[in-house]
Order: sequence, then C-alpha cells, then structure tokens
Amino acid sequence: MLVKHAMTRGVTTIGPGETLQAAAQAMRACGVGFLPVREDDHLVGAITDRDVVVRAVAPGRDPRRTVVREAMTPRLVLCHEDDTLGEAARQMEEHAVRRILVLDGAERLVGVLSADDLSLHARGLAVDVLERCHDPGRLARPSWLPIE
Repeated sequence: MLVKHAMTRGVTTIGPGETLQAAAQAMRACGVGFLPVREDDHLVGAITDRDVVVRAVAPGRDPRRTVVREAMTPRLVLCHEDDTLGEAARQMEEHAVRRILVLDGAERLVGVLSADDLSLHARGLAVDVLERCHDPGRLARPSWLPIE
C-alpha cells in the first residue's frame, strides 16, 4: 500500500515566529499534537505538544511570549506520497519518530503519516515503529525486513 492511501491530508502548519500559545491553540482546534513549521514555502521543523511542555512550559518560559522557533525540532523526517508504507515505516523507525511529513512529486507538503495511520492499514508496521520510538536503541530486527 502507498503512503497516499493511508496518510492524513489537510495539514495545518505554523510559522516559526508564531507564539507557542498560538501553536497550542492551533493544535487544540485541529485535534492534533503536531504541527509542521513552515517559513515562506520551506519546511523548517515541527513542533509537538510535548515540545511546548518540555522545552518551554517546564522551564518556566511564557508561551505567550516564546516563539515556535525556540521550542521546535528542526530535524525533519520526510517521505513521498508514492512511497510504500514499508518504506515510510523504515524511515520512522530509523529516526525513532511517530510522524513523518509527506511530500508530493513537486516536493510540496501534502500530508502527515502517523503511527496511528499505520495502525489502521498495516498494524505490524505500526507496532515496529512504536517499539522503536519507545526504545530508540532497540537493535531487534524489524519484522518488515526480509531475512537474509
């Protein structure tokens, strides 16, 4: 199955200069815990609800004054909508992430593939991704890799 058949479309993005309060409000309005960060037409990172809490709220920073750039994760993990779920899951496992941004052939953001999306279409892949995210140092061979 291809990523485009399992991903979530219609992704809301936020700018790096927006406040964490604005990011949290956007997450609440969309019912998500993850927003890609876009500056002009370039993806520059992602922010999660956990990033807001751990990198800003816990140290006592004011979410009304702290901007997304100060708490976001600048590392992006990407795949393409015509990749297979196995290829996308491999990327998610390799980088120990629960969500991966999906690009079209013109390199435009068209969706997000999450471990939840995987669980609806390829339960075994979702289990492997979640196990790796829980323990990034896990060396066990993922079930989707062929035995040589």
